[in-house]
Amino acid sequence: MYKRMIKRRLASIVGAMVFLLMVSACGGEEPAEYVHISAEEAKNIMDSSEDYVLLDVRTEEEFAEKHIPGAVLIPDTEIAQRAEKELLDKEKTVLVYCRSGRRSKLAAQILADMGYKNVLEFGGINDWPYETE
Repeated sequence: MYKRMIKRRLASIVGAMVFLLMVSACGGEEPAEYVHISAEEAKNIMDSSEDYVLLDVRTEEEFAEKHIPGAVLIPDTEIAQRAEKELLDKEKTVLVYCRSGRRSKLAAQILADMGYKNVLEFGGINDWPYETE
């Protein structure tokens, strides 16, 4: 009988510890986020720094038709599979764009969820008033 009482008490203690660990793990973290910036802000970063990645998340066909000079192509449908292999520095600024802004928002959130710290999304090439090739 004494052994049974000890087992119950240990089970209660272990259960309480597991519960506390779960609660503390969920409560302390901020959700991963990206920041939306304007095309002008993106251009200013591109003109004043070399420490960024310009990421085009459109299709290969769209990229071949027209893109911003220096852009790296990873289609939005492949971000989760390719980002960690091709965008190695999770601290580096990543400027993300697509055609109209929908896919870039989705891709930017995926990158933020993957632990990329400086993800800046600036919409679509349709609204890009600067040089393209």
